[in-house]
Amino acid sequence: MPFTGIPIAALDFYEDLDADNSKSYWTAHKQVYDEQVKAPIEALAAELAEEFGAGKFFRPYRDVRFSKDKKPYKTHQGVYFAESRRYFHISAAGLFVGGGYYEMASDQVSRYRRAVDGGLTGKALEVAVVAAESGKLEVGGDELTRVPVGFAKEHPRADLLRRKTFTAHREFGSPHWLATKRAKSELVTAWRAMQPLIDWLDNNVGNSIDSARRGR
Repeated sequence: MPFTGIPIAALDFYEDLDADNSKSYWTAHKQVYDEQVKAPIEALAAELAEEFGAGKFFRPYRDVRFSKDKKPYKTHQGVYFAESRRYFHISAAGLFVGGGYYEMASDQVSRYRRAVDGGLTGKALEVAVVAAESGKLEVGGDELTRVPVGFAKEHPRADLLRRKTFTAHREFGSPHWLATKRAKSELVTAWRAMQPLIDWLDNNVGNSIDSARRGR
């Protein structure tokens, strides 16, 4: 099925789920989820796959085993594209798109900090950040309150050194074009704008060596 847009009914579904996150609501509205949320998002993910790789469609059920919050259902539907490190989701608030390194193991953080500290590589990251922001993206991620040990407090890239993860995102909300095919082109434009940043991370940080060893 070709992608024709994200129906407003998808946002309405999640607005109601926010108010009544129960099995009874889910069961009564499962057809709405299947037809107005899951089907168009799967169609969108399929069309994005040629450029960004296969998308992982997240389950709508929350893992409540170790959580005090026992609400059974997620209030958004997300898809992650591991090959290109991209992500998007739909919620009552509308369309959210992002990308980057959402988690970094200790060896990745070490390589990241060395690259930020480096003259050429550090300046290249600054350029990539400017490019992302010029594309109307917000750069973020988890960060320390202080510059990490081993680096000068007055480092010219102190704000970048404090980061433990590095992402870029944009919250589109629910513009008039969300229910049309234009939603795909707007998403793709945002994802392409973060390419320099993701390239920098791939070239200077890469996958975790420690995680690969533990997986053997």
